[in-house]
Amino acid sequence: MRSNHDAFTRRILTFPAIRPCQSISPATLLDSLITLSSNISKYKSKTFFSNNRNARQSILLVEVLSIFFQEIHENQSCLSDSSVLSLSELHFIFQKLRFLLDDCAREGARLWILMESDHLASHFRILIRAVATALDVLPLFSIHVSIETKESTQLVMKQALKAKFEVDPVDESASNDVLSILSQFKKRIVPDSSDLRRVLKHLAIRSWSECQKEIKFLESEVDVEQLTSEKRDLSLLFSLIGFMTYCRGVLFDSIDKKNDNTYSSSDVIRHLNCEDFKCPISLEIMSDPVTIQTGHTYDRSSILKWFKSRNPTCPKTGEKLKKKDMVPNLALKQLISQYCCENGIPFNEKRAKKNITMTVIAGSIAAEESVKMLANFLVGKLEHGSGEERKKAAFEIRVLTKSSIFNRSCLADSGAIPHLLNLLSSTSSLTQDNSMAAIFNLSRHSTSKTIIVQYSGVESIVVVLKKGLKMEAKQHAAGTLFYLASVEEYRILIGETPGAISGLMELLRDGCERGKKNALVAIFGLLMYSDNHWRVLSSGLVPLVANLLKLFEREDLVIDSLAVLGTIAEKQDGAIAILRSGILPLVVEILNSSSSKAGKEYCVALLLALCVNGGGDEVLILAKNPSIMAALYSLLAEGTSRGSKKASSLIRLLHEFHERSSSSVLITNTDFPRDRFVHVW
Repeated sequence: MRSNHDAFTRRILTFPAIRPCQSISPATLLDSLITLSSNISKYKSKTFFSNNRNARQSILLVEVLSIFFQEIHENQSCLSDSSVLSLSELHFIFQKLRFLLDDCAREGARLWILMESDHLASHFRILIRAVATALDVLPLFSIHVSIETKESTQLVMKQALKAKFEVDPVDESASNDVLSILSQFKKRIVPDSSDLRRVLKHLAIRSWSECQKEIKFLESEVDVEQLTSEKRDLSLLFSLIGFMTYCRGVLFDSIDKKNDNTYSSSDVIRHLNCEDFKCPISLEIMSDPVTIQTGHTYDRSSILKWFKSRNPTCPKTGEKLKKKDMVPNLALKQLISQYCCENGIPFNEKRAKKNITMTVIAGSIAAEESVKMLANFLVGKLEHGSGEERKKAAFEIRVLTKSSIFNRSCLADSGAIPHLLNLLSSTSSLTQDNSMAAIFNLSRHSTSKTIIVQYSGVESIVVVLKKGLKMEAKQHAAGTLFYLASVEEYRILIGETPGAISGLMELLRDGCERGKKNALVAIFGLLMYSDNHWRVLSSGLVPLVANLLKLFEREDLVIDSLAVLGTIAEKQDGAIAILRSGILPLVVEILNSSSSKAGKEYCVALLLALCVNGGGDEVLILAKNPSIMAALYSLLAEGTSRGSKKASSLIRLLHEFHERSSSSVLITNTDFPRDRFVHVW
């Protein structure tokens, strides 16, 4: 996959500057220095949320030097080697300074920059001292510029040496406020809202969406920090996430999502193909995408194996690599994670499991207690708030429960579920949808399943499934039934609840792709209880899924359909219904053409079940298709243990069918009398 250069996310407070090559011409170097100085000068119009004084002082020094560079360029001065060396050093320093200024003005990273204000001041001090050193060794007397320009350049050098570049007192006060609030969280003291507002005012955070941006940035920093060996900042990062999450939930009465990238990414995902997320080497969905020097992206484990096999090239282009550096593609990883989450696809391997483990805990004591306080606050709004306050609280719970197991646990323990179930009957489509989505997220938590059932939640969820005000609410209802169906006794309850199976059938027929998927997986879960088999079969599932299977373009929907049909085929009446639907040729076509190992295995499982339970001959005639054996032997060698066993069993049945057919043909074509033929058999 080709990745745009802009898609790389330079980690904040890293300065990947490159020194000009030794053979660079003075004219080229000066052109680049003038351009770089101009870019730095443009930061004058930016707002700096930390180290404002240091940033502006640095910009002023660069602007004075820019005049110096322009005059050298205009006079076409002949520069000595030592002059070029000094100017090259200035170019290197200016690159770092531009990155530093960019970080100070960066949207979405204001809180982290504030907490790093001391380090920022130190970086400014080091870089400006380096500017002074480079100017000090510059042979100014040999460069043809005006006396005024020489004097101003010398003045810059003196100012660079004398400037203190200390932390702004206002930054220090604000960061101390944050640390004080974190300390209150640890001690289980609810912070005063005026203290929270004072910090947000300093950072110019005025809306829910700006809070959300800060949270998303901090979460991305957690992902990167987990890759480091020291993990020095993890605890503080988690604490700051807790701080900003609490502010988002408590301080803002309305939700503005227009600037929140979290919600626009779903729109992006709808226009992306699953193939875009697959590693060009393994052809599997990437769990840890990294980008190499050529700009192409691969799964980390796959490209590492490639390099270890003594392949110093890019697999896609064949270009020889000077460096084997790998840059984590965090933007792509987030899209893959969300795509997998929304489509029920396991986001697998070690990296994903590690991330899931991290969501079980809060990450720090301050983060843990802040979430508990926020959960109690939101449940209070659900219980006693106005209609708008309840709507906002339901949405906040929806967001909180989306990705964190710890958050789900806190909200379940705080008593959110009964109130959310009550809101399912709301006449407000947004309130109903947010409440249903929150329950859907909570249903992934084991304790929550019990609470939902105890408060007669299945009946309320089925009502939404059948009569939900928005299609999204129906989708979430189906997804919730899927998670509840993971418990055996709840499968029985759902199957016996009037309207549950018919509601899933309606969503499967009329819903959008995500709705169809949720309906399929919910039906699959219900089929784990044998008595639900006849209920699903009598509802007309087989002809409906058979028809949809011909229309589905998304691979995951095809796989889910095959899984449901395979389960139905495990009983004779189900197998017969599938054979009558006439989709056998399509199943064989999918087996031969699918790039998914899971898809192939479900095809084989379905064909095997039809052979065993459906009478057999109609399926076994497919043995005449020469391609089926190649697919089966491929799966036998490369499939999972379960897939290989089923492929082996189907191969054996097909061979037996061939032998019987050959024997029958042989005997039928002999000149033996018919009575002797009967005697032999």
